[in-house]
Amino acid sequence: MNTPRFIPGHEPPARGREQALLFAAHGLELLVEERDGALCFPKGAVLPELAQAGHFLGTLDGVDCYAAPYPKGQEPPPGLKLMGARGLFLKVDEVLLSVAGRALAIAEWDITHRFCGRDGTPTQLVPGERSRKCPACRTPFYPRISPAVIVLITRGDTMLLARAPQFPEPFFSTLAGFVEPGESLEEAVAREVKEEVGVELQNLRYFGSQPWPFGRSLMVGFTAEYAGGELRIDGREIAEARWFTIDELPRIPPRVSIARALIDSFIARVKASRGPPAP
Repeated sequence: MNTPRFIPGHEPPARGREQALLFAAHGLELLVEERDGALCFPKGAVLPELAQAGHFLGTLDGVDCYAAPYPKGQEPPPGLKLMGARGLFLKVDEVLLSVAGRALAIAEWDITHRFCGRDGTPTQLVPGERSRKCPACRTPFYPRISPAVIVLITRGDTMLLARAPQFPEPFFSTLAGFVEPGESLEEAVAREVKEEVGVELQNLRYFGSQPWPFGRSLMVGFTAEYAGGELRIDGREIAEARWFTIDELPRIPPRVSIARALIDSFIARVKASRGPPAP
């Protein structure tokens, strides 16, 4: 069995942080260095004070990784720049992108829970776990994870893809949305689909999951079949929605996303059902 490239952890090892990878985050931006067109993250030696105060994430290819909030308004060191997390797509590999997403969530948790939300007391880090606790009222604060659902709806050999109005280009993807309090994952899928495109579903099946840094969410993927209803977009969350065959695909998400995995899986099934091409 191959050793995983990234091994998560929260207890920092008793060794220097000079050669550790530092994921310095400000909002949804990360401090990066660009070398010959390739992106990399700075070593702890570049920002020693930030690295020393960082949160241990684990090891990537045997190298320690730390996350830390990057101070607001501070100019990046020479040769470094803040880059939006979406800019990392297709520029770093999937494992490194996953570690960067983890760092974004940890850095946000660290900066937004320095004080207790109940009584304003400064919180303290809890040894042995990823949490802060109020020493006065003992309320714990853990990194936020917002569950979200994402679903690929199929009808025969077609699939329903939609474009959100905030997308600057005609970019089509699967339907997705956040789970509301008191709602099951299955109920969330049915509600989101009904609200956004007006159709009903059947044969809902679990597909897989993926942590997603935008919204600090855990994307839980499903497949479903069209059961009825007229396609009707809501005009707010969705600007356009259409049924596509695999032979007339629009621009779709990059391969690092679970949306693309859902689409690719359907493409593979349709191609398999067609059999080998004629000689």
